[in-house]
Amino acid sequence: MRKFYFFFIILFTFVACNSEEHTEEQSNLNPQKFQKFLMENPDVQLLDVRTPEEFAEGKLDGAVNIDISSNEFESQVESLDKSKPVAVYCYKGKRSEKAAKILKEKGFKLVYNLEGGLSSWQSEGLAVK
Repeated sequence: MRKFYFFFIILFTFVACNSEEHTEEQSNLNPQKFQKFLMENPDVQLLDVRTPEEFAEGKLDGAVNIDISSNEFESQVESLDKSKPVAVYCYKGKRSEKAAKILKEKGFKLVYNLEGGLSSWQSEGLAVK
């Protein structure tokens, strides 16, 4: 009987760890995968979490700006549809990682972060408006 419990615990741990890894891989996309995701998901909510000044200098087509450093960030993201995917980016990827965590905590299920931010997007020669 002990062998059964030991096997069950090992199996459960393996499945749980792999599930967490898969979720993490799913939420961070390199520029090419991020672009492909945007193209394949017309209902995606594209969220730029930089400051309004940064947003005015250049953005991804179709992006909405909600500044993560604003005191209203958490209340403003409540206007987004939790049933639709959200793609998040900033300039280097750190602020958008933080925003993605907040969105997940608020119940958004499909949250994708641009790895390396707009900086890596541009370094790949991808368009900014």
